[in-house]
Amino acid sequence: MEATPNTQQQDDDDIVCLDASFFLNDNYQLTNFTFGSQDIQLFCLQSASTDFDLTGQLVWPGAMLLNDYLSKNVEMLRGFTAIELGSGVGITGILCSRFCHKVVMTDHNEEVLKILNKNIELHSCSDNTSPSSRGLFANKLEWGNSDQINDILQNHPGGFDLVLGADICFQQSSVPMLFNTVEQLLWAGEGRRCKFILAYVSRTKTMDSMILIEASKHQMQMKEVPGTRRIVGNLEGVIYEITLGSKH
Repeated sequence: MEATPNTQQQDDDDIVCLDASFFLNDNYQLTNFTFGSQDIQLFCLQSASTDFDLTGQLVWPGAMLLNDYLSKNVEMLRGFTAIELGSGVGITGILCSRFCHKVVMTDHNEEVLKILNKNIELHSCSDNTSPSSRGLFANKLEWGNSDQINDILQNHPGGFDLVLGADICFQQSSVPMLFNTVEQLLWAGEGRRCKFILAYVSRTKTMDSMILIEASKHQMQMKEVPGTRRIVGNLEGVIYEITLGSKH
């Protein structure tokens, strides 16, 4: 039975179109975090919508795991250059900037980049310095986007010593592009013996297998850091060190 014009109009009226602004919450709270001897204050949410990929507005368990690990191993940061993937509000990059020579924080979401830059400014103001003078930068980076990766590498010649990621294996569809991006960054920093430090939080067995498969596809060596496996946010987390395999 075909819809009459009135029925069709009613059907059209029942359709509700929502854009990202409907889900957007920018009621950020200034929050204090402590990792070892390091105190960090930044703006973040206590919860965020998973719609439109706004998860970067809060601090995830994997970031707490990675920051705890880094705060106990600051010698691996001193004088180094680092790039962080999926920086969110910037809690890991800001911690690293206190020891690293240079830190580039990246995210693909424009709303997340706004709060990331706000926290960079907050951190810099507390030290009475500009972000660049502290070697702290923020860039948009969509995983797998070679143009954006090349732009970053052109602005920071020689690549990086460390690639960092905390709780960034969340969507299965994004994992291949994540490892594609990591491979390009590791290759650019191979002369520095660059390594990828991943704070991984296990949520599904499928994802557990997927990251191992993707690392193997890209001929990467993936090693669990002894003593780092523990419960974070009621889930099991672990630190992996990932490097290019010998075939590269």
